[in-house]
Amino acid sequence: MSTVAMHREDAYLRSCDAVVARVFEDGVLLDRTVFYPVGGGQAGDTGALVLGDGTRLAVVDARKSRHDGATPDDTLHGLDPAGDWRGRLAPGTPVGALIDWERRHRLMRLHTATHLLCAIVGELVDGCSITRDSARLDFAMDAPLVRDEVQSALERLIAEGHPVATEWITGDELRANPQLVKSMSVSPPIGHGRVRLLRIEGVDLQPCGGTHVRNTAEIGALRVAKIEKKGARSRRVVLEFA
Repeated sequence: MSTVAMHREDAYLRSCDAVVARVFEDGVLLDRTVFYPVGGGQAGDTGALVLGDGTRLAVVDARKSRHDGATPDDTLHGLDPAGDWRGRLAPGTPVGALIDWERRHRLMRLHTATHLLCAIVGELVDGCSITRDSARLDFAMDAPLVRDEVQSALERLIAEGHPVATEWITGDELRANPQLVKSMSVSPPIGHGRVRLLRIEGVDLQPCGGTHVRNTAEIGALRVAKIEKKGARSRRVVLEFA
């Protein structure tokens, strides 16, 4: 049984009812979840599992499970290794899954902004990191980037309020349109039957499994913290909240 990834269809869900599917020394799998597991450069969610008596068990990280029998969609909810949760959770235990929404929303805003950067720079991405406080993209290029020009273009695309939505295509459709892939460091999940695309209307379209806001205006104020040369053919752009 695979975890139903509810965040994949609606990134604004903050909680859901779930049932414990499997228990391990480092955490649990649920039958469904709103927790995004670390991947594609985006940090995983944190939050809590809420028991029937109101007890909250802190989820310190979320990641793809590597345990025997796990499927590619199974999300391991990492729990405090020093906690007493093992005696309270067993397969079949009902819980509420609750994410740290303030942290998630910051990740959504920054992740959406990195797609705007892809459109502004127009080069392939060779590295990505998105945390609650900043986002970094490494572009495979040797030409210089002008910080003020990137900042101005970013502010314009945010202010224009472009709708952001997801759509799905098959692996064969992606193979027939390789130009959609703009990352050299993260491969789209072609082998899973279908591929999720993120479309920023009139700006960007590419495979992405992360969480995003519904409109670029929701990103808010960001600043290009720095642009630096990371090698003969690499330029790093770092974004931070203004």
